[in-house]
Amino acid sequence: MTAAVTTAGPGGPGAGLPFFVYGTLLPGEPNHDLFLRDRTAEERPAVLPRALLYEGPGYPYAIEGHGRVHGALLVAAPGVYGELLGLLDQLEEFLGPGHPRNLYERVVREVELPGAGEPGGGAPGSVRAWVYLAAAAVTRSLRTGGVLVPGGRWTTARAPGGANAP
Repeated sequence: MTAAVTTAGPGGPGAGLPFFVYGTLLPGEPNHDLFLRDRTAEERPAVLPRALLYEGPGYPYAIEGHGRVHGALLVAAPGVYGELLGLLDQLEEFLGPGHPRNLYERVVREVELPGAGEPGGGAPGSVRAWVYLAAAAVTRSLRTGGVLVPGGRWTTARAPGGANAP
């Protein structure tokens, strides 16, 4: 299993990495236009391996597990990386690594790019990206009583009316 590395600010091991999103920040979802319009240079389908997706109160949570979460890889537009990182940290209620009030933890994970490595599909087959995973207290709650999203594709199984989420 790939170890997750958490970094609080844009100057650590994850500086400049793309973002993997899997909920209301996906293209066509409510927070995409609010937070990402004119702030991305590239958006493409991606999969987070070794993760499970759970329903949340209008938005999903991903946690470590034996499954796959489908989403999108987003590359920040030139000159807006710091702004985008701050906006997403605020949206996801990430206050810093291991903070007791975090809703999500921002971690570095390997994300797979479907079609990469195939003729005409591009390369590499996976990239490191920031991912917002449920914080420890939320993860414990989900593991004991959460509702798993079958297939790891939130847009096909979500409850209507979300406002928050990766």
